[in-house]
Amino acid sequence: MIPLNVSFGIYAFLPMGWMFMAFVILGEGFLMSWYLIRKKFDKKIYLTATVSNIVSGAVGIITTLALNGGWWLVVWFPWVSKHEVDIHDSQGLWGLIVYYAVALILSVLIELLVNHMMLRKQYPFKKTLHATLIANAFSYILGAVLIALLCI
Repeated sequence: MIPLNVSFGIYAFLPMGWMFMAFVILGEGFLMSWYLIRKKFDKKIYLTATVSNIVSGAVGIITTLALNGGWWLVVWFPWVSKHEVDIHDSQGLWGLIVYYAVALILSVLIELLVNHMMLRKQYPFKKTLHATLIANAFSYILGAVLIALLCI
């Protein structure tokens, strides 16, 4: 786990970071496709999941650069190592939880906007909303598990 014990700002631009993000996007595409049409793969839905994650990620990077110079690239995806946040300290833990919740909400809003714009002809807003929520729940639960493993 040593290679994972770095800031997401570093990890995101390493091959393992790209593989992790590809896994997340594939997982979100699968979940959205399964929810919307009960198929494992739909090219339009996977493309939509990819575009919405790229847009959300770009907004996260730009926001992080504006807020803190980009070193702690966690405005959108609060991936941290035990060297950055001590979860045994209640202030550190609560700060991470709040940060993570805000990141989830903002990710869902941005991805919902993109998903709806790209899928509005095929699916009603409510279906797209549910698919986006399910996909992001997967991403953030996976992220929370990995954060917990890295911060212990």
